[in-house]
Amino acid sequence: MGQHFLLDPNIARKIAASLTGYGNYKHVLEIGPGTGMLSKHLIGNEKYCWVGLDVDKDAIAYLKNTYQSEDERIIEGDFLRHDLHGLFGNEAFAIIGNFPYNISSQIIFRVLNHRKYIPEVVGMFQKELALRIAAPPGSKVYGILSVLTRAFYDVKVLFHVEPHVFVPPPKVQSTVIRLTRKDSFILECDESMFFTVVKTAFNQRRKTLKNSLKNLPVEWGKLPAGLMKERPERLDVIDFVEIARNIRVNNG
Repeated sequence: MGQHFLLDPNIARKIAASLTGYGNYKHVLEIGPGTGMLSKHLIGNEKYCWVGLDVDKDAIAYLKNTYQSEDERIIEGDFLRHDLHGLFGNEAFAIIGNFPYNISSQIIFRVLNHRKYIPEVVGMFQKELALRIAAPPGSKVYGILSVLTRAFYDVKVLFHVEPHVFVPPPKVQSTVIRLTRKDSFILECDESMFFTVVKTAFNQRRKTLKNSLKNLPVEWGKLPAGLMKERPERLDVIDFVEIARNIRVNNG
């Protein structure tokens, strides 16, 4: 699963301490706890009610043996498919973890789909992906994931982590970031159209918006002059929202 297990207890402690409690959540879901290096700083913490979700049967067996009092909170399952409502109902929860590199972007997309219940995320990512998530408009790495995340969360890069503190050591650097949900996380447009506009624009990022969005009925005359000549990496979230609001709807 692309998992690299953290060996440094000081970094694990630092990651756990990066949760702020923003959003008044009680539940904390750890994705891929593995051998529990991060878990030990959350289990028993009076501020949180920890749940560990791991797809690895051996890791589950190890955790259940090590933390026998937490048996019911150690769950075998795939975050990308698991019923999150079944875990927490309608209650808010935070997400934390040293995320498997090969599914970490998918983790973010699932967070966005469940943002109503997830006010905060603290995670370790491959550095390249973390910087892409946090990238502002105009950056060379600004893209789909940057825009969609920035639409609903404030992103802060916390610290970088060297490869030697993992087993096996990854061939890349890692970075811990925090997502804090915005107070207003409902867009003033059709959100499915917003997602479509962003993905369509960046799928042809070297083209101007007029060309990349030519198959969408955009009413350019209602938008700021010159916007159609821009490339997607120059636009902020609000620009994509405005485009989504000005897609002609065929009611016939």
